[in-house]
Amino acid sequence: MKYKFVLALISISLLSGCSNQVKDINWKFWESSSSDQINEEANQDQPPEENLEPEEKPTEVNKPDQEETEPNEDEYLLEEPFFTVLNKEKVIENTDNILLVVNKEQSLPADYVPDDLVIPDVSFSFDGDYDKKYLREEAARALEELFAAASEENIELFAVSGYRSYETQYGIYNSYLKKWGEEKTNAVSAIPGHSEHQTGLAMDVSSRSAALDLTEQFGETPEGKWLNDNAGKYGFIIRYPKDKKVITGYEYEPWHLRYVGKEVATYIYEEDLTLEEFFDRAIKQ
Repeated sequence: MKYKFVLALISISLLSGCSNQVKDINWKFWESSSSDQINEEANQDQPPEENLEPEEKPTEVNKPDQEETEPNEDEYLLEEPFFTVLNKEKVIENTDNILLVVNKEQSLPADYVPDDLVIPDVSFSFDGDYDKKYLREEAARALEELFAAASEENIELFAVSGYRSYETQYGIYNSYLKKWGEEKTNAVSAIPGHSEHQTGLAMDVSSRSAALDLTEQFGETPEGKWLNDNAGKYGFIIRYPKDKKVITGYEYEPWHLRYVGKEVATYIYEEDLTLEEFFDRAIKQ
């Protein structure tokens, strides 16, 4: 589907030390030639599921060799940090904007906690009431719509990890550093304050066919392919796409959804952009 993209920048407020955070953007899509919806890829190479009974209750899978598997809750200890805070770090002030960009150059305040966190009514890969079940309300409602649409097409998804506090990210990052060292850790995990999970706008998801794990292989499952092709319709993007590490700073994560709203998400999908590239293009209009 081809769209003509028009960005009318009514006002761009430069935040303190954070020049590409846009406070107010008015923009719109105009369809130029086609009204077809985003095509869905056919299911391919679905892994066998003979050992997974339909009524089987999913459980959280924690494997020490998986890059994005979180340490146990009792490992979230505030030890002396093994990491070094980036010089000239840009701290985001306009934290309520759903289009805020959190990455290696821009961070959230250490004490930032969204004030509208709720638990979305979706299936989770674990039991219990943990912080990682929560999302900001707008994102939570959108995730419910996404999961419902997937279910109607016999696609079964499970939410794995949503909101994550600064303190929790602190423990996770230090744990990875001890295990893998700085180079590998920085390719798969964010320094505290630089994690999208702290925004309350990100949710990691998985499926039975991926053993409820967070791995690149999820992207090759029927569920992962469906998610890639349909997440934008419900306001989500695959935040760290394949072959975009030079831009995002992180390895491919087909499981990591970020809520940005339906119009922005659709445009990013159609144009094969990252969130950074979207803002770069917006500012140049």
